[in-house]
Amino acid sequence: QAQLVESGGGLVQPGGSLRLSCAASGSIFSINAMGWYRQAPGKERELVAHLTRGGSTNYADSVKGRFTISRDNAKNTVYLQMNSLKPEDTAVYYCNRLSPPFFVWGQGTQVTVSS
Repeated sequence: QAQLVESGGGLVQPGGSLRLSCAASGSIFSINAMGWYRQAPGKERELVAHLTRGGSTNYADSVKGRFTISRDNAKNTVYLQMNSLKPEDTAVYYCNRLSPPFFVWGQGTQVTVSS
């Protein structure tokens, strides 16, 4: 069972950027489609970006054109570059497989967009 550790979150002003990282305990990203999810207070967890085994990407409409998902198989890491951040992007961000069965969820990384 892979372990996932998210990092890179923080407090940023509207319009700012952050790069999130998701490190895995094993070489899982080359054999699994992976996604970045987020959960805002009082809301359901939602998928915001995913990356297939073949390298195709897809994004939720709310982040399209602002977020970019990528991976480095040699480092067992998936990234989420977030630009032009908005207050509504505030949430805890997680990575995991695109579809069930999911790995054990990590602790996530908090992103807060506020002036």
